[in-house]
Amino acid sequence: MEAEIIISAAKQYVTREYTEHPHPTLVYHNLMHTQQVVKMAAQLAAHYHLSDEEMMIVMVAAWFHDIGYLYGEGKGHENRSADIARTFLAKNELPEHIQQQVAGCIQATQIPQNPTTLLEQIVCDADLAHLGSKDFKDRNKLLRHEIALVFNKDISGEEWTAGSIAFLESHTYHTAYANALLRPAKEENLQKLRDKLANKLAKHEKEQPVTLEEVTAGKAGKAKEGKKDKKEATAGKQKEKAAKPDRGVETMFRTTSTNHIRLSSMADSKAHIMISVNSIIISILLSVLFRKLDDYPNLVIPGLIFLATSVTTIVFSVLATRPNVNSGTFSKDDIENQRTNLLFFGNFHKMPLEDYQWGMTQMMNNSEYLYGSMIKDIYYLGVVLGKKYRLLHNAYNVFMFGLILSVLAFIVAAIFFPVRQ
Repeated sequence: MEAEIIISAAKQYVTREYTEHPHPTLVYHNLMHTQQVVKMAAQLAAHYHLSDEEMMIVMVAAWFHDIGYLYGEGKGHENRSADIARTFLAKNELPEHIQQQVAGCIQATQIPQNPTTLLEQIVCDADLAHLGSKDFKDRNKLLRHEIALVFNKDISGEEWTAGSIAFLESHTYHTAYANALLRPAKEENLQKLRDKLANKLAKHEKEQPVTLEEVTAGKAGKAKEGKKDKKEATAGKQKEKAAKPDRGVETMFRTTSTNHIRLSSMADSKAHIMISVNSIIISILLSVLFRKLDDYPNLVIPGLIFLATSVTTIVFSVLATRPNVNSGTFSKDDIENQRTNLLFFGNFHKMPLEDYQWGMTQMMNNSEYLYGSMIKDIYYLGVVLGKKYRLLHNAYNVFMFGLILSVLAFIVAAIFFPVRQ
Protein backbone atom coordinates (compact mmCIF):
# COMPACT_ATOMS: atom_id res chain seq x y z
CA MET A 1 0.00 0.00 0.00
CA GLU A 2 2.86 2.39 0.84
CA ALA A 3 4.40 1.76 -2.59
CA GLU A 4 1.15 2.71 -4.34
CA ILE A 5 0.92 5.90 -2.27
CA ILE A 6 4.48 6.92 -3.18
CA ILE A 7 3.93 6.17 -6.88
CA SER A 8 0.71 8.22 -6.85
CA ALA A 9 2.49 11.07 -5.09
CA ALA A 10 5.29 10.97 -7.66
CA LYS A 11 2.74 11.14 -10.46
CA GLN A 12 1.04 14.17 -8.92
CA TYR A 13 4.36 15.93 -8.25
CA VAL A 14 5.75 15.45 -11.75
CA THR A 15 2.46 16.33 -13.44
CA ARG A 16 2.24 19.53 -11.41
CA GLU A 17 5.84 20.48 -12.25
CA TYR A 18 5.27 20.08 -15.98
CA THR A 19 2.04 22.08 -15.72
CA GLU A 20 3.51 24.93 -13.67
CA HIS A 21 6.81 25.14 -15.60
CA PRO A 22 5.86 24.87 -19.29
CA HIS A 23 8.70 24.84 -21.83
CA PRO A 24 7.55 25.59 -25.39
CA THR A 25 10.77 24.06 -26.76
CA LEU A 26 10.18 20.69 -25.08
CA VAL A 27 7.94 19.22 -27.75
CA TYR A 28 9.43 15.75 -27.21
CA HIS A 29 10.72 15.60 -23.62
CA ASN A 30 7.38 16.64 -22.18
CA LEU A 31 4.74 15.14 -19.90
CA MET A 32 3.40 12.93 -22.71
CA HIS A 33 6.80 11.27 -23.17
CA THR A 34 7.07 10.71 -19.41
CA GLN A 35 3.61 9.11 -19.33
CA GLN A 36 4.57 6.78 -22.18
CA VAL A 37 7.77 5.76 -20.37
CA VAL A 38 5.78 5.11 -17.18
CA LYS A 39 3.32 2.93 -19.07
CA MET A 40 6.06 0.82 -20.66
CA ALA A 41 7.97 0.60 -17.36
CA ALA A 42 4.84 -0.77 -15.69
CA GLN A 43 4.47 -3.38 -18.44
CA LEU A 44 8.10 -4.51 -18.16
CA ALA A 45 7.97 -4.54 -14.36
CA ALA A 46 4.81 -6.65 -14.39
CA HIS A 47 6.45 -9.18 -16.68
CA TYR A 48 9.34 -9.67 -14.26
CA HIS A 49 7.03 -9.96 -11.21
CA LEU A 50 8.87 -7.32 -9.20
CA SER A 51 8.26 -6.91 -5.50
CA ASP A 52 6.31 -3.88 -4.24
CA GLU A 53 9.52 -2.09 -3.33
CA GLU A 54 11.15 -2.82 -6.69
CA MET A 55 8.01 -1.73 -8.51
CA MET A 56 8.03 1.55 -6.56
CA ILE A 57 11.69 2.17 -7.47
CA VAL A 58 11.04 1.60 -11.19
CA MET A 59 7.86 3.67 -11.33
CA VAL A 60 9.25 6.64 -9.37
CA ALA A 61 12.37 6.62 -11.57
CA ALA A 62 10.17 6.54 -14.69
CA TRP A 63 8.16 9.54 -13.49
CA PHE A 64 11.24 11.62 -12.58
CA HIS A 65 13.69 10.52 -15.28
CA ASP A 66 13.32 13.64 -17.48
CA ILE A 67 12.15 16.28 -15.01
CA GLY A 68 15.65 17.79 -15.09
CA TYR A 69 14.81 19.26 -18.52
CA LEU A 70 12.59 21.79 -16.72
CA TYR A 71 15.51 23.27 -14.79
CA GLY A 72 18.39 23.46 -17.24
CA GLU A 73 19.94 22.27 -20.46
CA GLY A 74 19.48 18.83 -21.88
CA LYS A 75 23.08 17.94 -21.09
CA GLY A 76 23.29 16.64 -17.53
CA HIS A 77 19.54 16.52 -17.04
CA GLU A 78 19.83 12.96 -15.68
CA ASN A 79 21.80 14.14 -12.64
CA ARG A 80 19.34 16.96 -12.01
CA SER A 81 16.44 14.56 -12.33
CA ALA A 82 18.10 12.14 -9.91
CA ASP A 83 18.67 14.93 -7.35
CA ILE A 84 15.05 16.08 -7.60
CA ALA A 85 13.84 12.49 -7.16
CA ARG A 86 16.08 12.01 -4.10
CA THR A 87 14.71 15.22 -2.55
CA PHE A 88 11.14 14.03 -3.18
CA LEU A 89 11.83 10.62 -1.62
CA ALA A 90 13.61 12.15 1.36
CA LYS A 91 10.61 14.38 2.09
CA ASN A 92 8.45 11.26 2.01
CA GLU A 93 10.86 9.59 4.46
CA LEU A 94 11.97 6.78 2.13
CA PRO A 95 15.19 4.99 3.21
CA GLU A 96 18.55 5.82 1.69
CA HIS A 97 18.91 2.57 -0.26
CA ILE A 98 15.67 3.29 -2.14
CA GLN A 99 16.82 6.83 -2.91
CA GLN A 100 20.09 5.46 -4.31
CA GLN A 101 18.38 2.86 -6.49
CA VAL A 102 15.92 5.40 -7.93
CA ALA A 103 18.78 7.79 -8.67
CA GLY A 104 20.76 4.93 -10.23
CA CYS A 105 17.86 4.03 -12.52
CA ILE A 106 17.54 7.64 -13.68
CA GLN A 107 21.26 8.15 -14.24
CA ALA A 108 21.45 4.86 -16.19
CA THR A 109 19.25 6.43 -18.91
CA GLN A 110 22.12 8.72 -19.93
CA ILE A 111 23.22 8.02 -23.51
CA PRO A 112 25.03 5.72 -24.07
CA GLN A 113 22.99 3.66 -21.63
CA ASN A 114 24.89 1.33 -19.33
CA PRO A 115 22.48 -0.22 -16.79
CA THR A 116 23.90 -2.72 -14.31
CA THR A 117 20.76 -4.05 -12.55
CA LEU A 118 17.43 -5.37 -13.75
CA LEU A 119 15.62 -2.29 -12.42
CA GLU A 120 17.97 0.03 -14.31
CA GLN A 121 17.55 -2.08 -17.46
CA ILE A 122 13.76 -1.81 -17.22
CA VAL A 123 13.84 2.00 -16.93
CA CYS A 124 16.36 2.30 -19.79
CA ASP A 125 14.30 0.08 -22.09
CA ALA A 126 11.11 1.96 -21.20
CA ASP A 127 12.80 5.30 -21.96
CA LEU A 128 13.65 4.24 -25.52
CA ALA A 129 10.66 1.98 -26.14
CA HIS A 130 9.48 4.33 -28.89
CA LEU A 131 12.33 3.06 -31.10
CA GLY A 132 10.39 -0.18 -31.42
CA SER A 133 6.89 1.25 -31.71
CA LYS A 134 4.54 2.29 -34.48
CA ASP A 135 4.82 5.88 -33.21
CA PHE A 136 8.55 6.04 -33.91
CA LYS A 137 8.18 8.19 -37.02
CA ASP A 138 6.09 10.83 -35.24
CA ARG A 139 8.21 10.76 -32.08
CA ASN A 140 11.40 11.08 -34.13
CA LYS A 141 10.00 14.14 -35.90
CA LEU A 142 9.17 15.72 -32.55
CA LEU A 143 12.71 15.07 -31.28
CA ARG A 144 14.16 16.68 -34.40
CA HIS A 145 11.88 19.68 -33.95
CA GLU A 146 12.85 20.00 -30.28
CA ILE A 147 16.58 19.94 -31.05
CA ALA A 148 16.07 22.55 -33.78
CA LEU A 149 14.22 24.80 -31.32
CA VAL A 150 16.67 24.35 -28.46
CA PHE A 151 19.81 24.92 -30.51
CA ASN A 152 18.18 27.30 -33.01
CA LYS A 153 19.57 25.18 -35.82
CA ASP A 154 17.99 23.89 -38.98
CA ILE A 155 18.81 20.19 -39.42
CA SER A 156 18.58 18.81 -42.96
CA GLY A 157 16.47 15.71 -43.55
CA GLU A 158 19.42 13.68 -44.81
CA GLU A 159 21.58 14.62 -41.85
CA TRP A 160 18.85 13.79 -39.33
CA THR A 161 18.00 10.48 -41.01
CA ALA A 162 21.64 9.46 -41.11
CA GLY A 163 22.01 10.31 -37.42
CA SER A 164 18.85 8.37 -36.55
CA ILE A 165 20.18 5.33 -38.44
CA ALA A 166 23.46 5.48 -36.55
CA PHE A 167 21.64 5.73 -33.21
CA LEU A 168 19.30 2.80 -33.90
CA GLU A 169 22.18 0.66 -35.13
CA SER A 170 24.16 1.31 -31.94
CA HIS A 171 21.19 0.79 -29.61
CA THR A 172 20.24 -2.51 -27.97
CA TYR A 173 17.47 -3.30 -25.52
CA HIS A 174 18.76 -4.68 -22.25
CA THR A 175 15.94 -6.93 -21.03
CA ALA A 176 14.99 -10.12 -22.85
CA TYR A 177 11.30 -9.16 -22.74
CA ALA A 178 11.91 -5.77 -24.35
CA ASN A 179 14.00 -7.45 -27.03
CA ALA A 180 11.21 -9.89 -27.82
CA LEU A 181 8.52 -7.20 -27.67
CA LEU A 182 10.18 -4.21 -29.31
CA ARG A 183 13.16 -5.34 -31.37
CA PRO A 184 11.21 -6.58 -34.45
CA ALA A 185 9.46 -3.22 -34.84
CA LYS A 186 12.74 -1.40 -34.21
CA GLU A 187 14.37 -3.35 -37.05
CA GLU A 188 11.48 -2.38 -39.33
CA ASN A 189 11.84 1.29 -38.35
CA LEU A 190 15.58 1.09 -39.01
CA GLN A 191 15.03 -0.42 -42.45
CA LYS A 192 12.51 2.31 -43.30
CA LEU A 193 15.08 4.93 -42.38
CA ARG A 194 17.71 3.23 -44.55
CA ASP A 195 15.31 3.07 -47.49
CA LYS A 196 14.35 6.71 -46.96
CA LEU A 197 17.96 7.86 -46.92
CA ALA A 198 18.82 5.72 -49.96
CA ASN A 199 15.93 7.27 -51.90
CA LYS A 200 16.99 10.78 -50.93
CA LEU A 201 20.58 10.10 -51.96
CA ALA A 202 19.45 8.62 -55.25
CA LYS A 203 17.27 11.65 -55.94
CA HIS A 204 20.05 14.04 -54.93
CA GLU A 205 22.52 12.08 -57.07
CA LYS A 206 20.59 13.00 -60.19
CA GLU A 207 20.89 16.67 -59.34
CA GLN A 208 24.33 16.73 -57.75
CA PRO A 209 26.25 13.58 -56.78
CA VAL A 210 26.91 13.32 -53.06
CA THR A 211 27.77 10.46 -50.74
CA LEU A 212 26.29 9.40 -47.45
CA GLU A 213 29.42 10.61 -45.66
CA GLU A 214 29.21 14.00 -47.36
CA VAL A 215 25.53 14.38 -46.47
CA THR A 216 26.24 13.63 -42.82
CA ALA A 217 29.15 16.08 -42.79
CA GLY A 218 27.22 18.68 -44.78
CA LYS A 219 29.72 18.78 -47.64
CA ALA A 220 29.59 18.24 -51.39
CA GLY A 221 32.14 16.03 -53.10
CA LYS A 222 33.26 15.30 -56.56
CA ALA A 223 30.98 13.53 -58.98
CA LYS A 224 33.21 10.52 -59.50
CA GLU A 225 33.77 9.95 -55.79
CA GLY A 226 30.05 10.35 -55.18
CA LYS A 227 29.17 7.74 -57.76
CA LYS A 228 31.84 5.35 -56.50
CA ASP A 229 30.72 5.64 -52.88
CA LYS A 230 27.12 5.25 -53.94
CA LYS A 231 27.94 2.01 -55.74
CA GLU A 232 29.79 0.74 -52.67
CA ALA A 233 26.89 1.72 -50.43
CA THR A 234 24.43 0.00 -52.75
CA ALA A 235 26.56 -3.14 -52.84
CA GLY A 236 26.86 -3.09 -49.06
CA LYS A 237 23.14 -2.66 -48.68
CA GLN A 238 22.44 -5.56 -51.04
CA LYS A 239 24.93 -7.72 -49.17
CA GLU A 240 23.33 -6.83 -45.83
CA LYS A 241 19.87 -7.50 -47.23
CA ALA A 242 21.01 -10.87 -48.55
CA ALA A 243 22.59 -11.75 -45.19
CA LYS A 244 19.49 -10.84 -43.20
CA PRO A 245 16.61 -13.32 -43.45
CA ASP A 246 13.41 -11.71 -44.71
CA ARG A 247 9.89 -12.14 -43.41
CA GLY A 248 9.34 -15.20 -45.56
CA VAL A 249 12.14 -17.02 -43.76
CA GLU A 250 10.83 -15.98 -40.35
CA THR A 251 7.34 -17.11 -41.37
CA MET A 252 8.83 -20.44 -42.41
CA PHE A 253 10.46 -20.84 -38.98
CA ARG A 254 7.22 -19.96 -37.19
CA THR A 255 5.04 -22.22 -39.34
CA THR A 256 7.42 -25.19 -39.13
CA SER A 257 7.73 -24.90 -35.35
CA THR A 258 3.96 -24.63 -34.97
CA ASN A 259 3.40 -27.69 -37.17
CA HIS A 260 5.96 -29.72 -35.20
CA ILE A 261 4.37 -28.77 -31.89
CA ARG A 262 0.92 -29.64 -33.24
CA LEU A 263 2.15 -33.04 -34.46
CA SER A 264 3.77 -33.68 -31.09
CA SER A 265 0.51 -32.88 -29.33
CA MET A 266 -1.35 -35.23 -31.67
CA ALA A 267 1.15 -38.02 -30.93
CA ASP A 268 0.74 -37.52 -27.19
CA SER A 269 -3.05 -37.64 -27.55
CA LYS A 270 -2.89 -40.89 -29.53
CA ALA A 271 -0.54 -42.41 -26.94
CA HIS A 272 -2.86 -41.41 -24.11
CA ILE A 273 -5.78 -43.06 -25.92
CA MET A 274 -3.83 -46.30 -26.23
CA ILE A 275 -2.79 -46.16 -22.58
CA SER A 276 -6.37 -45.56 -21.42
CA VAL A 277 -7.94 -48.27 -23.61
CA ASN A 278 -5.41 -50.94 -22.67
CA SER A 279 -5.53 -50.02 -19.00
CA ILE A 280 -9.28 -50.69 -19.09
CA ILE A 281 -8.69 -53.99 -20.90
CA ILE A 282 -6.12 -55.10 -18.30
CA SER A 283 -8.40 -54.19 -15.40
CA ILE A 284 -11.24 -56.22 -16.97
CA LEU A 285 -8.96 -59.20 -17.62
CA LEU A 286 -7.66 -59.22 -14.06
CA SER A 287 -10.97 -58.59 -12.34
CA VAL A 288 -13.32 -60.74 -14.48
CA LEU A 289 -11.66 -63.27 -16.78
CA PHE A 290 -8.77 -64.47 -14.62
CA ARG A 291 -11.12 -65.16 -11.73
CA LYS A 292 -12.98 -67.63 -13.93
CA LEU A 293 -9.95 -69.53 -15.21
CA ASP A 294 -10.61 -72.40 -12.81
CA ASP A 295 -13.96 -72.87 -14.51
CA TYR A 296 -12.66 -72.07 -18.03
CA PRO A 297 -9.07 -73.39 -18.28
CA ASN A 298 -9.27 -73.26 -22.07
CA LEU A 299 -9.14 -69.44 -21.89
CA VAL A 300 -5.77 -69.27 -20.13
CA ILE A 301 -3.68 -68.96 -23.31
CA PRO A 302 -6.03 -66.47 -25.07
CA GLY A 303 -6.19 -64.42 -21.86
CA LEU A 304 -2.40 -64.32 -21.54
CA ILE A 305 -2.04 -63.29 -25.20
CA PHE A 306 -4.56 -60.49 -24.68
CA LEU A 307 -2.80 -59.39 -21.46
CA ALA A 308 0.64 -59.43 -23.13
CA THR A 309 -0.76 -57.38 -26.03
CA SER A 310 -2.15 -54.70 -23.73
CA VAL A 311 0.96 -54.49 -21.56
CA THR A 312 3.29 -54.22 -24.58
CA THR A 313 1.07 -51.56 -26.14
CA ILE A 314 1.13 -49.53 -22.93
CA VAL A 315 4.93 -49.81 -22.72
CA PHE A 316 5.40 -48.45 -26.26
CA SER A 317 2.84 -45.67 -25.60
CA VAL A 318 4.54 -44.62 -22.38
CA LEU A 319 7.94 -44.57 -24.10
CA ALA A 320 6.43 -42.33 -26.80
CA THR A 321 5.30 -39.77 -24.21
CA ARG A 322 8.16 -40.08 -21.70
CA PRO A 323 10.04 -36.75 -21.55
CA ASN A 324 13.81 -36.44 -21.75
CA VAL A 325 15.34 -33.57 -19.74
CA ASN A 326 18.91 -32.33 -20.20
CA SER A 327 21.24 -31.05 -17.50
CA GLY A 328 19.60 -27.62 -17.62
CA THR A 329 22.82 -25.61 -17.34
CA PHE A 330 25.14 -23.76 -19.69
CA SER A 331 28.37 -21.80 -19.35
CA LYS A 332 29.55 -18.47 -20.69
CA ASP A 333 31.88 -20.37 -23.00
CA ASP A 334 28.89 -22.29 -24.43
CA ILE A 335 27.18 -19.01 -25.35
CA GLU A 336 30.29 -17.36 -26.79
CA ASN A 337 30.99 -20.43 -28.95
CA GLN A 338 27.31 -20.86 -29.87
CA ARG A 339 27.11 -24.41 -28.52
CA THR A 340 23.88 -24.01 -26.51
CA ASN A 341 20.34 -23.67 -27.85
CA LEU A 342 18.52 -21.40 -25.38
CA LEU A 343 15.22 -21.91 -27.21
CA PHE A 344 14.89 -25.32 -25.52
CA PHE A 345 14.05 -25.28 -21.81
CA GLY A 346 16.15 -28.36 -21.10
CA ASN A 347 19.31 -26.32 -21.67
CA PHE A 348 18.59 -23.58 -19.10
CA HIS A 349 15.95 -24.67 -16.55
CA LYS A 350 18.52 -24.82 -13.71
CA MET A 351 20.19 -21.49 -14.54
CA PRO A 352 19.55 -18.22 -12.62
CA LEU A 353 17.37 -15.65 -14.37
CA GLU A 354 20.27 -13.19 -14.74
CA ASP A 355 22.45 -15.74 -16.56
CA TYR A 356 19.61 -16.82 -18.85
CA GLN A 357 18.74 -13.21 -19.58
CA TRP A 358 22.38 -12.47 -20.46
CA GLY A 359 22.55 -15.52 -22.71
CA MET A 360 19.32 -14.62 -24.53
CA THR A 361 20.54 -11.05 -25.04
CA GLN A 362 23.79 -12.33 -26.55
CA MET A 363 21.85 -14.65 -28.84
CA MET A 364 19.40 -11.97 -29.99
CA ASN A 365 22.27 -9.58 -30.73
CA ASN A 366 23.84 -12.19 -33.03
CA SER A 367 21.54 -13.01 -35.95
CA GLU A 368 23.71 -15.96 -37.01
CA TYR A 369 23.47 -17.48 -33.52
CA LEU A 370 19.74 -16.72 -33.29
CA TYR A 371 18.74 -18.28 -36.59
CA GLY A 372 21.18 -21.14 -36.04
CA SER A 373 19.43 -21.88 -32.74
CA MET A 374 16.05 -21.79 -34.47
CA ILE A 375 17.29 -24.27 -37.07
CA LYS A 376 18.60 -26.57 -34.33
CA ASP A 377 15.34 -26.25 -32.42
CA ILE A 378 13.32 -27.31 -35.46
CA TYR A 379 15.75 -30.16 -36.20
CA TYR A 380 15.62 -31.62 -32.71
CA LEU A 381 11.85 -31.19 -32.62
CA GLY A 382 11.80 -33.32 -35.75
CA VAL A 383 14.09 -35.91 -34.16
CA VAL A 384 11.82 -36.15 -31.13
CA LEU A 385 8.77 -36.37 -33.40
CA GLY A 386 10.37 -39.20 -35.37
CA LYS A 387 11.00 -41.15 -32.17
CA LYS A 388 7.48 -40.50 -30.88
CA TYR A 389 5.77 -41.66 -34.06
CA ARG A 390 8.06 -44.67 -34.43
CA LEU A 391 7.17 -45.88 -30.92
CA LEU A 392 3.53 -45.01 -31.50
CA HIS A 393 3.59 -46.96 -34.76
CA ASN A 394 4.91 -49.98 -32.86
CA ALA A 395 2.23 -49.57 -30.19
CA TYR A 396 -0.59 -49.54 -32.75
CA ASN A 397 0.89 -52.51 -34.60
CA VAL A 398 1.19 -54.54 -31.40
CA PHE A 399 -2.34 -53.63 -30.39
CA MET A 400 -3.80 -54.40 -33.83
CA PHE A 401 -2.07 -57.73 -34.43
CA GLY A 402 -2.29 -58.73 -30.77
CA LEU A 403 -6.02 -58.02 -30.73
CA ILE A 404 -6.52 -60.14 -33.87
CA LEU A 405 -4.42 -62.95 -32.43
CA SER A 406 -6.27 -62.79 -29.11
CA VAL A 407 -9.70 -62.96 -30.76
CA LEU A 408 -8.59 -65.89 -32.91
CA ALA A 409 -7.23 -67.64 -29.80
CA PHE A 410 -10.54 -67.13 -27.99
CA ILE A 411 -12.43 -68.54 -30.99
CA VAL A 412 -10.14 -71.59 -31.24
CA ALA A 413 -10.41 -72.20 -27.50
CA ALA A 414 -14.19 -71.97 -27.58
CA ILE A 415 -14.65 -74.21 -30.64
CA PHE A 416 -11.91 -76.82 -30.38
CA PHE A 417 -11.33 -76.88 -26.63
CA PRO A 418 -14.75 -76.42 -25.09
CA VAL A 419 -15.15 -76.78 -21.35
CA ARG A 420 -16.98 -79.95 -20.46
CA GLN A 421 -19.41 -79.58 -17.59
